[in-house]
Amino acid sequence: MREFASEPPIEVRVGDALREAGATLAVTESCTGGLIGSLLTDVPGSSAYFDRSVVTYSYDAKLTALGVSREALDEHGAVSEPVAREMASGVRDVAAVDWGISTTGVAGPEGGTPEKPVGTVYVGLAYRGEWGTGDSYTRVDRFEFDGDRTEIKEQIARRALETLLAAVEA
Repeated sequence: MREFASEPPIEVRVGDALREAGATLAVTESCTGGLIGSLLTDVPGSSAYFDRSVVTYSYDAKLTALGVSREALDEHGAVSEPVAREMASGVRDVAAVDWGISTTGVAGPEGGTPEKPVGTVYVGLAYRGEWGTGDSYTRVDRFEFDGDRTEIKEQIARRALETLLAAVEA
């Protein structure tokens, strides 16, 4: 699971940045099935900044564990910008951490459509600002990756961590 890894690996750089910022992280994963959490916990001392990874693969899991709205799921489907947004802010708020990341996509080899082909993913990023500052935000990026299921999952997980790293360092 290091085909798309850099040196030093993104999970190490994310850990260093979160530790330096005194920030905490929680993750909710659908298409990556816990891979982001696994990468983060490969780093010794990750308990200093990593709170949890919640795998919310089904609609019901997204609804009950994170509070993703039925409306977002019904209207847009699980693989969508609105659902990724609600997943990221949901895990951030449920875990009471500084950062929340979400992934929802089509890892393949089946399940793609012309609008959302295999390899499509939405990565949500939610930040918790101090109360009253208006600094809190949630954003979502859409990506498309090529490869087999395992390769797509690794690329998604690493891109989600790169997205987080850029935001923490900004």
